[in-house]
Amino acid sequence: MFDGVLERFAERAPASVMVRGLLERLLNAERLEGWFESASGAQYTRQILFSSLVGLMLQVICRVQANVNAAYREASIAASIVAVYDKLKGVEVSTAQGLVRLTAQDAAELIDEFGGARAERLPGYRLLYLDGNCLAASERRLKPLRDSAAAPLPGKSLVVFDDARGLLSDVFPCADGHAQERSLLDEVAETVQADELWIADRNVCVTAFLAAIARRQAAFLIRHHRGSISSRSVPCNRSAPDPRGRCSSRPCRSPMPRDRPGPGGASCSNSSARPATAISN
Repeated sequence: MFDGVLERFAERAPASVMVRGLLERLLNAERLEGWFESASGAQYTRQILFSSLVGLMLQVICRVQANVNAAYREASIAASIVAVYDKLKGVEVSTAQGLVRLTAQDAAELIDEFGGARAERLPGYRLLYLDGNCLAASERRLKPLRDSAAAPLPGKSLVVFDDARGLLSDVFPCADGHAQERSLLDEVAETVQADELWIADRNVCVTAFLAAIARRQAAFLIRHHRGSISSRSVPCNRSAPDPRGRCSSRPCRSPMPRDRPGPGGASCSNSSARPATAISN
């Protein structure tokens, strides 16, 4: 019935048609409702559907509407704007995290199916970038905050970027805007898998996190934070001969936590072996 119409749109605006089709698949209302019923904790559905909230926020995120109130006026929701804001306020951080994981998994399957992933930058490793995202301070519209010089901080999160697929594959949200990003690293460590290479700035250069990555047979490339981990030279094992038959050895830098005095206990292995960890200075 609509084949001819869709063909005309696809010819004149193919990118728009592809984006619309992708959003319809990843954020299908019926599928979202089924997932929400199984994944939500304290929150439940009465008048306002979870998919309706996703639709409102999608309008704001994509800058179709300036804010939630403007998106609400254009939507058909049988509830007041106050009820909508209360529903948004009640969305649990675990639900937001689960939604990101759900859509990222579906998008990854599509990218893999059509061969859209980039070639490996480092053969044998899946590159993942970890970075923090601090939400901007909100306006001081609440009456108890109007006399405060500091604007309230809504929260922050750690975000994982999948390099090969170009996706934000995971998020670790925190409702406390004054918490340190390092407080979320235990959750991140639980998701580390073998043959991954985690790349991050020095703010996540924490001994326990690096050790957790190594225990899971993964690798890391993280800028050295001198306040967390010191290092010292240790002897290296003799390296394997190069194609010309020459052998060489040189000292390497071994990580040594500041909170644990004593030798680092690590050394460079044979160059033919696969490195377990790496620290970038």
